[in-house]
Amino acid sequence: MFKTVSIPTGPLMVNTYIAWYEGQGEDTPCVVVDPANSGKVMRFLNEHGLSCRAILLTHGHFDHIMGVAKLREATGARVYINKLDANAMKDDGASLAKMVGLRVDPSKVDVFVGDGMEFTEAGIAFRAIHTPGHTKGGVCYIVESERVIFSGDTLFRLSYGRTDLDGGNAGELYESLMYRLFTLQGDYRVLPGHDAETTLDFERQNNPCIHNGIME
Repeated sequence: MFKTVSIPTGPLMVNTYIAWYEGQGEDTPCVVVDPANSGKVMRFLNEHGLSCRAILLTHGHFDHIMGVAKLREATGARVYINKLDANAMKDDGASLAKMVGLRVDPSKVDVFVGDGMEFTEAGIAFRAIHTPGHTKGGVCYIVESERVIFSGDTLFRLSYGRTDLDGGNAGELYESLMYRLFTLQGDYRVLPGHDAETTLDFERQNNPCIHNGIME
């Protein structure tokens, strides 16, 4: 059975997701999405007999990446991020950490995620779609077999990512929502970077971007 758990981490309480297939015994492989605190993630992994094989990053803002370096060091997991946001892994200005007086331990990137890229980690088949607007390198990760989207800060329940920060663009985010996500066939669970889980059908009908567009 496919399992997902959300753990709030970091100063902005990002939704860090851990995903795996049950029934594989000790050291069951898993993936971690957007870890902002390595300690909280490692405690969960150790308590549940999970082994992190990959760290998937939806974008490069500090509140989504603060735990990456230590988690990668502890587990040897591969780090995935879009190339347009990759500089954030070594530059506190690019990650916006400097703007709020924080610093992020630099981390190596193992895989640059491209639009439409398909890959398998921990036995989970992912497809990535490039969804710029919140950042230039924003990415959503789709698990088609389970009808799940890890949407990062592109799509929230009844909301969407802000576009007034460096690299944000309201027009690009509107296109990402309307023409990259909402045009997917059928319904999906949407697991966003902040706040509550939602579904794609619910957001197609109710998200304010449908009627109001997106303002800078």
